[in-house]
Amino acid sequence: MMRVVTAIRFFVVLLAFGALTACAQFELEFDEEELVKLCQKLQEQFQSEYVLDLAALRQVATTLIPLLETSEETQPIAAWLKTRLDYLEMAEELKPTAPKPTPEILRKTWQQRLEKKPALSPSAKLAARLKPYFTAQKIPAELVWVAEVESSFNPRARSPVGAVGLFQLMPATATMMGLKLRPQDERADPDKSAQAAAKYLRYLYVRFKDWRLALAAYNAGETRVRNLLSRHKATTFDGIATRLPAETQMYVPKIEAVILRREGTALTKLTMRG
Repeated sequence: MMRVVTAIRFFVVLLAFGALTACAQFELEFDEEELVKLCQKLQEQFQSEYVLDLAALRQVATTLIPLLETSEETQPIAAWLKTRLDYLEMAEELKPTAPKPTPEILRKTWQQRLEKKPALSPSAKLAARLKPYFTAQKIPAELVWVAEVESSFNPRARSPVGAVGLFQLMPATATMMGLKLRPQDERADPDKSAQAAAKYLRYLYVRFKDWRLALAAYNAGETRVRNLLSRHKATTFDGIATRLPAETQMYVPKIEAVILRREGTALTKLTMRG
């Protein structure tokens, strides 16, 4: 196995008594398996309830990405991590706010960030090609932009815990939606991935009757969202948002902002078609 040898300033993220701590400079020797394990530890930190904790991960992530890109085996994880760098940048920007930024603050901040980017996405042609899979499920075609937030429309993207493709489908979800994982992993096929994601989003919307909650369930899991709604006697995403994983707290408002920027449409205005 190829070894990656480098002297770097690397901040090892530790969880001690529920707080993030940074360690100082090390000279580290990594192979691909070790890099994946580091990324798994990094992904675990996205499950914290505290959005601002993500700011501490920014330098870890920017250090890991070039290492991951040196090997064909770990390049898909680099693609996954690059897509999430703006979560870490956003968390840093939000430091002056309250310890748990509200969903409304996150929505406004994402919209402000995206207003600085061109309205036309480099992936617009691919998005247009995939939209019919969403309309075929009678859900808004605008939800194709979930792929921008999940993978930056990179079909090779793979998370450290095994989500794959444009829409970052986990193996169990992909199988439930009719995809095959062997001999070829159909999650890496843009068209099949889009078709499965559209079916899954429809499935979640039918259960939650709300796109914010459906998207939260897509990211954090249906059971977790349903349990939080029940435990806190809530009926909306905003009612449980600060108790969801930090990644999900960022994820749903970002999708809203992306759809608004790409389509000029608010997520709350989207409806099922038939």
